[in-house]
Amino acid sequence: MSNKDLDPYTAKAENNNLTPQEKIEGLHAILKNVKTGMLTTRSSSGQLHSRAMAPAGPVSPTQVTLVFIANKASHKFEEIGNDSHVNVSFYDPTTTNWASYSGIAKVSQDKANIEKHWSSATAAWFGDLGDGVHKGDRNDPRVAIIEVVPDEIRYWYATHGKVGQAVDIAFSAMSGRTAVPGELRTITKDEIQLVQGLTTK
Repeated sequence: MSNKDLDPYTAKAENNNLTPQEKIEGLHAILKNVKTGMLTTRSSSGQLHSRAMAPAGPVSPTQVTLVFIANKASHKFEEIGNDSHVNVSFYDPTTTNWASYSGIAKVSQDKANIEKHWSSATAAWFGDLGDGVHKGDRNDPRVAIIEVVPDEIRYWYATHGKVGQAVDIAFSAMSGRTAVPGELRTITKDEIQLVQGLTTK
C-alpha cells in the first residue's frame, strides 16, 4: 500500500483546487487572528530553539513573507547567522487553524524597512539604556529586521466550527471512516516565487 492509502486523513484533507491568491487570503485570515507565532532557529550544536514573536503586517494582500523587528543583540541572530533555515508556526485555539512557514531568514538594518514596520509599541521590547545611543527608538543600533522568505507554507483551515468538528470526529471514530473537519492547504515554492515576482515589479 502507498503512503497515501495509509494516511487517508491527509489524502482527503488536501485541497489543491484553490488559486494562489485564495490560499494567501486563507493564510492571512489565520495571521490576523493569531498575531503571534513561534520562530524556530537552530543552534551551532543542532538544537532547535523557539520563541514567540509578532510579525508586522501583512501590509499587502499578496504578502507571503514574514517581517519581524527584533533586538540584534539577542541570541536568535547568532543562530540565524549559523543557519538561516527557520520555521515560523501559528496556532489559533479558537478555530484549530494553524500555519507553518519553512524558509530562509534574512537580516537587515535598512532604515526605510524599519520605518515602514515600526510601531510605538515596539519600543517596549528594547528599553532606553540611558547612554544616549541605545534609546529604544527606531534609530537604536540594536534594531534590526528579520524577514522570513518562505520556501513553502502549509496551513490547516477549519471548515467546521468546534461543535461540528467534535461531531465529525465522534462519528468517524464510531463508523471507522476518517474525520476531515477542515482543509490542508500548501502554498508551494513555485506559487511563492510567482507571487513575489508579481509584487516586486
